[in-house]
Amino acid sequence: MKKLFVLFIGVVVFSCSDGDLQIEAIDFDDVTAQNCETLSIGTRLFFKIEGDEALILQLGEGLLRNEVSTEVITSDIPGNSQLTYRLFDGTITSGYFCDDIPPATPNVIEEIEASEGRVLITTTTTDSVTFTHTIQLEGIIITNTAGESIIDLTTSEFETIETTN
Repeated sequence: MKKLFVLFIGVVVFSCSDGDLQIEAIDFDDVTAQNCETLSIGTRLFFKIEGDEALILQLGEGLLRNEVSTEVITSDIPGNSQLTYRLFDGTITSGYFCDDIPPATPNVIEEIEASEGRVLITTTTTDSVTFTHTIQLEGIIITNTAGESIIDLTTSEFETIETTN
């Protein structure tokens, strides 16, 4: 019986495979979001860079408005907005996203689109000139090609930005 138990444990341990999972978890909570232009209601691309990883948020057109929101503005992912995770073979800078001709290196090793989630935007103001937009991600699920979930956020603040009228 003891040999059977040891055999069973051995089969279980060696049959577990992590597949091609290069990313165990994504954590961009302490990273500041960036964009390529002066912030305005027309800004649609935000990104967070953490060494050789990037989280890219493309907002749908017209989601940022210089008016106080009476309710939370939502945008589905995928759908009107997109969230993409990229893993590179070296450290990246904002030039990768902002230069007219992106640098040739580093190369993208893996790119995964979020398969589920929503963007939540709330807009406030204190002076009717400067507007504060709080952008949050909710229910984000990013799954690799092997079907393994590498992120499952319930709510995560992406960025609070200010634009002027």
